[in-house]
Amino acid sequence: MTALIRWLGMLVLACFAQAATAADPAALYGQHCAACHGADRLGGMGPALLPESLERLRDSELDTVLRDGRAATQMPAFGATLAPPDLHGLARWLRSAPADAPQWSADAIRASHVVTHAPGTLPARPAFSADPQNLFVVVEAGSHHMTVLDGDRLAPVHRFATRFALHGGPKFSRDGRYVYMASRDGWVSKYDLWNLAYVAEIRVGINTRNVAVSDDGRWVLAGNTLPRTLVLLHAEDLSVARVIDVRGRNGDASRVSAVYDAAPRHSFIAALKDIAEVWEIPYADAAGRPLASLAPRAIVLDDVLDDFFFDQPYRHILGASRGGGGQVIDLDQRRKVASLALGGMPHLGSGITWQRDGREVMASPDLGQGRITVIDMQDWHTVTTVPTNGPGFFLRSHERTPYAWADAMMSPRRDTLQVIDKQSLRVVGSVTPSPGRTAAHVEFTRDGRYALVSLMERDGAIVIYDAATLQEVKRIPMDKPIGKYNVFNKTTRSAGTSH
Repeated sequence: MTALIRWLGMLVLACFAQAATAADPAALYGQHCAACHGADRLGGMGPALLPESLERLRDSELDTVLRDGRAATQMPAFGATLAPPDLHGLARWLRSAPADAPQWSADAIRASHVVTHAPGTLPARPAFSADPQNLFVVVEAGSHHMTVLDGDRLAPVHRFATRFALHGGPKFSRDGRYVYMASRDGWVSKYDLWNLAYVAEIRVGINTRNVAVSDDGRWVLAGNTLPRTLVLLHAEDLSVARVIDVRGRNGDASRVSAVYDAAPRHSFIAALKDIAEVWEIPYADAAGRPLASLAPRAIVLDDVLDDFFFDQPYRHILGASRGGGGQVIDLDQRRKVASLALGGMPHLGSGITWQRDGREVMASPDLGQGRITVIDMQDWHTVTTVPTNGPGFFLRSHERTPYAWADAMMSPRRDTLQVIDKQSLRVVGSVTPSPGRTAAHVEFTRDGRYALVSLMERDGAIVIYDAATLQEVKRIPMDKPIGKYNVFNKTTRSAGTSH
């Protein structure tokens, strides 16, 4: 009898184990996902579903999307269709790389090109009464939308859908009329802010880091991590001009960390993730006359630098080294000219500058420690470190405010921003828009009067503060606003924001 009971128990356990075994995730993908996201996972009506495309989603968030779908999209909820083990297995499978490395050729790029409005066919004047130089564009990551915000009335002008997982750093044409956006899965879009309409789109890769727009308005450069390429586009209609294979002097391929427009130099700068080089791509000579070749020039470094800060003249790059510390690269001399005494995980890409005691200083947050590092831009020594509530990502200011605003979004104090006096280098105030909820990324109005803070939640908001009194003025509901960007501050290269 005992043996029979033991045998029955083992049979029941085996049945439960069989019931709990998840179906083949590749088969599930083919049945439920391929029609929208492509059999090769490169995207179709829906976005690409590759590890690089999903890197911004936590595992729990990916599980939730598969189970509950996405609001305001055609993404269905599979919670009633698939068992929890199947959903979990599918989510983990999506995190794995395909057996065959995905390809995205120049022909594929050209085939994706769409022109909605040909150059010159839309009116050359704004279709609204707001100051076009004091507009903000707000990236709402929750539902993949962008809101155009009037910086004078502090009210939305228009809201429109964007590509999936838009990069948080759109770029403007010099006159502020056009905004260029890059999605994580390779789509570059050109949008006319004066007419509130898309102009053109093109897919430049499978996973794209960001775009830069030349100061002369002729070029857009996109940097990819998959494939390892730079893609040069004609800014007028986003047609392809050139695809550049990213390989170092030793022949090794590299992902692109980011691309930048060095406007005073009339060149693009490309930060490379896998090789110890920085590339400069001139698009005009010193007098501003256009160049035809746009040939990359490599600067060989001591170490890989993939987090950059440029001084205002764009002569020097300050970069954090992976092994610790940092380097100062002189772009004119094309070599390292100084070392930086940096500890922790400085986020130089979010650095800002201002004048203090007759000298220019640069300050940047730290991704690993609660502190702001302040560096003298003349002799490169560390002036001081300012203790903060915790590790943060953004530091922002404006020429017309005495304060710099720092978040602690990577810490338990993620709900509070601290306000630092730029002369005393001391914390003099703080704001907590909503206790327990992530608040970060400050951008100022054109005149510096108001500071706009992102409450980065699905039912979040843009919270507007008086920049002098630190009192809340207004909040505008938004769907996870990860960033907002003022046309004037960006196009004039304000020292208080990123470029």
